[in-house]
Amino acid sequence: MRKQHGFTLIEIAIVLVIIGLLLGGVLKGQELITSARVRNLISQQDGVKAAYFGFQDRYRALPGDYPGAQANANIPNVGATLGGNGDGLIVATASANEPTLAWMHLSHAGFLSGNYTMAAALEAASAANSPSNPYNALLQIIHDNNYGIVTGDPAASTRPNVKTGNQIPVDILTEMDRKVDDANAGRGTFRFSAYQGAGVAPTAANCFTAATGVWLTTTNETNCGGASLF
Repeated sequence: MRKQHGFTLIEIAIVLVIIGLLLGGVLKGQELITSARVRNLISQQDGVKAAYFGFQDRYRALPGDYPGAQANANIPNVGATLGGNGDGLIVATASANEPTLAWMHLSHAGFLSGNYTMAAALEAASAANSPSNPYNALLQIIHDNNYGIVTGDPAASTRPNVKTGNQIPVDILTEMDRKVDDANAGRGTFRFSAYQGAGVAPTAANCFTAATGVWLTTTNETNCGGASLF
């Protein structure tokens, strides 16, 4: 009868070391992927803000809000009807969808890469006329207060801001906020936003706690969004 032998302690130890190395490599890889996604989003937000201020400095007006006749005269391939009302705000009006027009003005003026175009002043945002985040949700540049406010704070005034778009995992936004601001979803210059850049709008209660502004990373929510306030 053959004698059966089990694994020796050395063999078991070697197997455990290999498993540990594999797990460590997987976790490190996930960490690197997360960091890359965070850097991508931060870079995208910074690029839009730089374009906004560059446009304002050159034309003494805001992208999207720049009146059509002036845009037509000073920006290549922008029709005379594709402008805003010049009131100093980027908002949707009865005659122009200024937040969407802004992308056309910025790209045609050379402040943003890409070639965002519109056929009509009231055209809705789409992939053809608005940039997207890495999760294929549309960005938005606008004057509004559609962003997180901690319970008990005074109502936030309307401020210029750029939305990241939705469909972003809460842990990505948490890390992004930690890197660029105060890690609070309801205060500071980077906050939660329920802007619906694609699909279903984010649910605030799934992304952060309104009473404290704490991002809810434990929910593993994959449909959150943010706003960078100017």
